[in-house]
Formats: sequence, C-alpha cells, structure tokens
Amino acid sequence: MVLDALMEGGSNLSTVVVRANDPGPPLLGLPVEIPEIAPSMAGLSFHVAIGSAAARQKLHHRAEAAGAAAMTVRHPAASVSRSASVGGGSFIAAQAVVGPQARLGRSVIVNHGAVVDHDCSVGDFTHVAPNASLGGGVSVGGRCLIGAGAVVLPGVRIGDDVTVGAGAVVTRDIAAHQTWTGVPAAPKAS
Repeated sequence: MVLDALMEGGSNLSTVVVRANDPGPPLLGLPVEIPEIAPSMAGLSFHVAIGSAAARQKLHHRAEAAGAAAMTVRHPAASVSRSASVGGGSFIAAQAVVGPQARLGRSVIVNHGAVVDHDCSVGDFTHVAPNASLGGGVSVGGRCLIGAGAVVLPGVRIGDDVTVGAGAVVTRDIAAHQTWTGVPAAPKAS
C-alpha cells in the first residue's frame, strides 16, 4: 500500500529501498534487501510499513537511532486538511480523510476510507483501520487499533494500548489496555 501510494503520487521508485529481515519476493517490482535496519541509513528517509503497533514502534525507533528521518506517505487520493498536523512516519491511505485541526502522532496509519474528523487527536503508532470513523473531538492514545468499520462517537476519549474491534460503535470513554467490541461497544470478556 505504501509503495502504491508513492507510485500514485509520482515518486521515483528507483530511489526506494525495501528492507526486511526476510528478503521474500519483490514488492511491486522492487527487490527486498536485508537487514531491515542498516547503519547505512544515516541521513536517509524511512517509512515503517507494518500494521503491528509494537513492531512499527520498535523499527521506527531503531531507524531513528541509525540516523534516518521518518517520512510521511500520503496517497494523492487522501484528503488532509491544511490545518491538520501529521507526525513523521505516518501513512494516509487512499480515500482517507483527516479533518481540520486533527492531530496525528508519529507513525500513525489512517487506512483506506478511514475518517479522522475535526479536532481529533491520534497518538503515536496508532492504526485507524479501513473505513473506521472517529467523530469530531475524539482522542485516541498511543499504540491503539481502531478496527475496520468501527465508529467512535464525537468527544470520546480512548487510552493507550486499546483495541476496538471491527464494526464496534464506541459511545463512551475507554481506559488504557482494554479491548472493546460490539454495538454499543463494551469490554471484551476475558
């Protein structure tokens, strides 16, 4: 998805290096090199294209420690308000919307068709999955997953390390380190 967004945006992929610990097959015609983080990255830009918040955070910090700078990738078919702020290393997919005065932390994913409405705040390494919707003024902590098609009503506050299940409708605040599912959303039974 990230390479596709770069291609659609007219980036010259001849300057892009794809890295992983497992070389695997080429991605959109680009070979996959190892290691995933190399000392030779100093002074270069990077983007960590992994859905897992923990893995994305770990690699993001390792790349910064190697002297590389986080690069945000935005698909040209995404809509991002001029008054929104987007942290380094974030990815905004096609048909995603980031509204006025919204604030995205570092390495946030706003996936296909997701909406982060006006005045929302999304913490570092959080993933707003495809077609999820955050109403105006929502606050989401770091390392959260807002599942595909989930809806978070305006003004709701969500703590760090929360998972909201696919299709859930969140009508009230959620404390940190919880998983909520259903309509209306409630804590998932252990």
